[in-house]
Amino acid sequence: MTKFSEFGLDPLIVKSVNRMGFEEATPIQEKTIPLGLLGKDIIGQAQTGTGKTAAFGLPLINKIDPKKSGVQSLIIAPTRELAIQVSEELYRLASDKRLHVLAVYGGSDISRQIRSLKKNPQIVVGTPGRILDHINRKTLRLENVETLVLDEADEMLNMGFIDDIESILKTVPDKRQTLLFSATMPKPIQRIAERFMKDPELVKVKAKEMTALLIEQFFVKVNEREKFDVLSRLLDVQAPELAIVFGRTKRRVDEVSRALDMRGYVAEGIHGDLTQAKRMSVLRKFKEGKIDILVATDVAARGLDISGVTHVYNFDIPQDPESYVHRVGRTGRAGKEGMAVTFVSPREMGYLKIVEDTTKKTHDTTSTANLG
Repeated sequence: MTKFSEFGLDPLIVKSVNRMGFEEATPIQEKTIPLGLLGKDIIGQAQTGTGKTAAFGLPLINKIDPKKSGVQSLIIAPTRELAIQVSEELYRLASDKRLHVLAVYGGSDISRQIRSLKKNPQIVVGTPGRILDHINRKTLRLENVETLVLDEADEMLNMGFIDDIESILKTVPDKRQTLLFSATMPKPIQRIAERFMKDPELVKVKAKEMTALLIEQFFVKVNEREKFDVLSRLLDVQAPELAIVFGRTKRRVDEVSRALDMRGYVAEGIHGDLTQAKRMSVLRKFKEGKIDILVATDVAARGLDISGVTHVYNFDIPQDPESYVHRVGRTGRAGKEGMAVTFVSPREMGYLKIVEDTTKKTHDTTSTANLG
């Protein structure tokens, strides 16, 4: 493993990295940082939780000239949560270099953002709609941008942001470095890469590395109507410190969190219909340990960096194998052990096989009989 001091980064950046407690680069960082420092365009195929913010963040911070005013780096993220999280991490990585980082996103006071933009941040992280809004108001000027990052591009595609992204890309100088990160590579994302990137280098972190060997994975074969009883029994038997329960729909999330509440668990749900303030408050309570169980949809949980999650329960089997890897990766972080339990109805057994083939991981089976 490479140490951060070996990449040839500015000593001030290495100082910030050391203060954050990072010692050795993760696989995506090891592959991306040297290419980033050479100024190459990069397509990174990696999930959240692999350390990709530092992978693109360190080279772009290294390149920024603190004496120059104006936005030198623009990072586009699909959700407000991810935009906030990325901006916070970049702020910490850039703290010794004394760079100014700003997050802009919808659902938050635009006039305050306009005032902050007037202070000339060098790095702006934002969601597509709000970035475009600022471009149209001429409150965000991008003629000095040297590095552009598209984070979780497939998620932006799923959320219908592809046209917004194209509009933003047209306003950024042609002479720039572009980095695109995506867990999957659907055709529209490949087309964006072909049109807006120059000879990009592909960096891949395989699913195997991400499914973390420290995570025990089980499936429970269970009929739909018995799912909740089985979940309650598992929670009683396993007594997780912090758990996330994933549901397929917003309605499912509401039902499960309500039912858990009625059983005496401290549970709350997050999904796309909640206001930004509500989502942030639920997440804060979860991180502080005031909520034991977070119930979430995939989109709401994308990009959440929550340490200390000991158990993940897939109440509904995820829609695709990549989502499975994403969900399971919420536990077993930072070298700690974790457990993932997936509920599979009899007709979904064939689908479980596809998930196993993709993640190269077979599941141990737990029959409902031995759950006490």
